[in-house]
Amino acid sequence: MREVIFDTETTGFDPASGDRLVEIGCIELINRVPSGRTFHAYYHPERDMPAAAFAVHGLSADFLRDKPLFAKGAAELLEFIEDSPLVAHNARFDFGFLNHELKLCGYPDISMDRMIDTVAIARTLHPGAKHSLDALCTRYGIDRSHRVKHGALLDAELLAQLYIELTGGRQIGLGLAQEEAKEIVRVELMETPLVRPVRPARAFPASAQELERHAAFVATLKEPLWLQEA
Repeated sequence: MREVIFDTETTGFDPASGDRLVEIGCIELINRVPSGRTFHAYYHPERDMPAAAFAVHGLSADFLRDKPLFAKGAAELLEFIEDSPLVAHNARFDFGFLNHELKLCGYPDISMDRMIDTVAIARTLHPGAKHSLDALCTRYGIDRSHRVKHGALLDAELLAQLYIELTGGRQIGLGLAQEEAKEIVRVELMETPLVRPVRPARAFPASAQELERHAAFVATLKEPLWLQEA
């Protein structure tokens, strides 16, 4: 099974108001294991970079000035993601920007049916907890010490580890091994029945001394329940 983990960086929160996508990073998973294939690109946003957005990802207008327009790299991106399910954190945000950029250059939208949102998964697993990428990495012991600012490929790499944890991916092989082991044990027991020796029942009667001590103890009890009338 092929899945693509992806993350985006943008100039703001709303493509409808003129915000644009400036970076995308993608990680390929095969059967919940990173294959080593990635896709990463920066794009010229054709507008300024707001200070609030720059503070998050550190991508300045000067840095992006010589980067290609999204339209020039759209075909390469679509070739990488193919028709695979797309996994993102707060996925509606990333899908919104991605589809907006595709629409601007004449490509059809990517169906929301392909969307897998790790925030939704985390809310189901950990209701009431914090569901930011940072908080969930801390919960699952994922090292993010090298994450000074947001970056699409870096965040996609962290999200790939988190997605594997959220879906129990690291336990898949272990679970299969356990089931195989159980099956081997079951077959071996069927083929070689375990024969246990039959031992006669052993009696452990109380000695006279033990009975005497017990009677003496009972005599000290005040108003025992078994002498009270029902």
